[in-house]
Amino acid sequence: MLLSGIKGAWRIAQTTSVLAKNGFDWLRGDRPPTPKLLRETFEDLGATYIKLGQFIASSPTLFPEDYVEEFQACLDQTEPLPYSYIESVLQKELRQPLDQVFSEIDPNALASASIAQVHAAKLVTGEDVVIKVQKPGVEHVIHTDLNFIHLAMKILETITPHLEMASLSEIVEEIQKSMMDECDFLKEAQNIESFQRFLDETQNNLVVVPKVYHQATSRRVLTMERLYGVSMTDLDAIKRYSENPELTLRIAMNTWFASLHQCDIFHADVHAGNLMVLRDGRVGFIDFGIVGRLTPGTWDALNDFGEALIAGDYETMANAMVVVGITKQKVDTVKLANDLEKFIKRVDGLQSVSYLDITETENDINKLMTDFVRMAKRHGIQFPRQFGLLIKQLLYFDRYRHVMAIDLVAEDYMSFLN
Repeated sequence: MLLSGIKGAWRIAQTTSVLAKNGFDWLRGDRPPTPKLLRETFEDLGATYIKLGQFIASSPTLFPEDYVEEFQACLDQTEPLPYSYIESVLQKELRQPLDQVFSEIDPNALASASIAQVHAAKLVTGEDVVIKVQKPGVEHVIHTDLNFIHLAMKILETITPHLEMASLSEIVEEIQKSMMDECDFLKEAQNIESFQRFLDETQNNLVVVPKVYHQATSRRVLTMERLYGVSMTDLDAIKRYSENPELTLRIAMNTWFASLHQCDIFHADVHAGNLMVLRDGRVGFIDFGIVGRLTPGTWDALNDFGEALIAGDYETMANAMVVVGITKQKVDTVKLANDLEKFIKRVDGLQSVSYLDITETENDINKLMTDFVRMAKRHGIQFPRQFGLLIKQLLYFDRYRHVMAIDLVAEDYMSFLN
């Protein structure tokens, strides 16, 4: 208890120091725009605030456009920790000699982010795996920092007096849940296995998720099957593994759409790094740290939206948006329908970007998402974050369609829902 208190006090001192330094810089005349100042401060503060920044970047339904755009630059890439630190976590978490679990572990990290580091390894039983290891001390830092989240939101609300978003308490609650879920690798393992059950129940053997190895998994360590493949945006590489790239994309889309109403969760981060075409031609979904859940009302509205899209009935689409959104005023659905028609035609008219330029693709998706939310707000509609996550995944799939030059029509999208 005493040690925990000392660590908490030290973290508070670190946070205060960063805030003071940035405050003094501001007083001395170094005054970047407020969103940039906040983003740079968050990056200086470390893991918790980087995740908070990413939450802002991925939540145009909750935060102002200039903050959402600025926090797209909030990178969660850090210098890898020496393997000795990672090894200490593995030994503490797995509670057995590591050579009884792994025949080898690559000391060089495959990836390193604010919360976790990933290493390639091989089990003693011969399987190739990846180990996602939470960095030492991160959980305690996040737990301490969460006490500051409410204050951070208060500051954000103060410096942006006309902030249009859901109630502060609801945002803080969602941020806390999102962050704590990402720190609990047992929950991520449950998400993976929930999706696997969905694949089994639908007899879908064309899509795979990594197998979780529970004997080498804990709250802070996640050991998974290593899947070998290429990004869904690398068309040349896909052609090496799939004779029919169009069919491969349709399989991925069919599976994801079916999960919306046949699985407890849906994958809420299908960017190019998390959707793979494997060497045997199957589709691999990886990284289930961020998932969404649809309420029955949202699902019904999505069905109405899809049926209206087929019919070109933009007014019914507008009514579906009103149902799923939060509004305190009467919405002119005729005007909203006109704006919807313009937006959808704009999306349909997009040209494919370079299929190797993942960053550009991500930026385009974020821009479209921001424009969609801005359009809804002009009509007094605010969407819950889950619906925002859903729309963003739809935009990802639409971009993959452009990359592969596949001419899907409205009926194709609706068939995925049924």
